[in-house]
Amino acid sequence: MIRPATPDDVPVILDLIRELAEYEKAAHEVRATEEGLRAALFGDRPAVFAHIAEIDGEVAGFVLWFLTFSTWRGVHGVYMEDLYVRPRHRGSGLGTALMGELGRICAEHGYQRLEWAVLDWNEPSIGFYEGLGAVRQDDWYKYRLTDEPLRRLADRALDPA
Repeated sequence: MIRPATPDDVPVILDLIRELAEYEKAAHEVRATEEGLRAALFGDRPAVFAHIAEIDGEVAGFVLWFLTFSTWRGVHGVYMEDLYVRPRHRGSGLGTALMGELGRICAEHGYQRLEWAVLDWNEPSIGFYEGLGAVRQDDWYKYRLTDEPLRRLADRALDPA
């Protein structure tokens, strides 16, 4: 069963995020808190959304996503930040069902892109996504600013002299 997340799901969503980070060998990078997730997902102006996969009432996985915008297409799209199915439930179709829910949301709202990133060593996930028909975008490099470099950029904007 795939359903929208509720505020009561926040603790298990954080657990799933930690499990995913451990799988991706980056557990030390998780700084998310229940309070922060609750505000992002269920605050006055939520900008991120989540769906839960359940089997027999047990949370087995989740997908977390947000809207993007394509200037070239002139419409919104969806960026999938995280898709995670607990190891004991992999191969059960839940990953496909979670992706299918995002596809349904895109179709329902006229969103024309569903995008995400996957680690280059994560062959099981790469195979899963390519099996759905996804195409790797080798002609684009992904960049990120965080922590001190992001603060320096903000400081530069605040004091352009």
